[in-house]
Amino acid sequence: MAAVVFTVDATTATGHPALSSEEIADAAAAHPDVLIPFGSVDPHGGAASVRRIRSLVDAHGVRGFKFHPSLQGFTPNDPAFYPLYEAITEAGVPALFHTGQTGIGAGLPGGRGIKLRLSDPMLLDDVAADFPELTVVLAHPSVPWQDAAISMATHKANVYIDLSGWSPKYFPPQLVRAANSMLRRKVLFGSDFPVLTADRWIADFATLEIKDEVRPLIMKDNAVRMLGLG
Repeated sequence: MAAVVFTVDATTATGHPALSSEEIADAAAAHPDVLIPFGSVDPHGGAASVRRIRSLVDAHGVRGFKFHPSLQGFTPNDPAFYPLYEAITEAGVPALFHTGQTGIGAGLPGGRGIKLRLSDPMLLDDVAADFPELTVVLAHPSVPWQDAAISMATHKANVYIDLSGWSPKYFPPQLVRAANSMLRRKVLFGSDFPVLTADRWIADFATLEIKDEVRPLIMKDNAVRMLGLG
């Protein structure tokens, strides 16, 4: 089993300095057979964040970038952030976006100020359309916007869905149907460790009625193709 490892740089939105994507990538380089480093930049960082994207790829071997619009406090289809996607597209690596509900701030007054609407996957339809060469991964079942995510992944060749963050036994029925049929080559295994362990995810996934020929696509083959590891 291999793992994608990353942090989320939400320095501007939260006021807390982020963990170092450079340190994460450099540590992952010691175990390249099992660790795949993704980077994160503060979307509000302007030209400095664009330069950092290039540095993370060129100098630190980052294989993709993670965004969390709700936590980072930005509207992902605002053209002001398009220079970030231009740099990622030029680097030839994917962009992974948190979508749907988040456990961060859940149950707190005002949800700790985190706005769920910023993680509506339909906002990323603009990004996927305007950057057809950019691989866009919609992280997690996009509750409560699952149908929108399925529609996007069906419509656009450059859009994928990862299945992390939720136990498979709680997957919306339409997601299971799509993963088993029209999106069999567009959905990706992920656990969201340490929130959800890989062992639990795999055990719960085994209970779903997924076709035998589809399981290896979801568990490995689709990710290998999407990440260019083959």
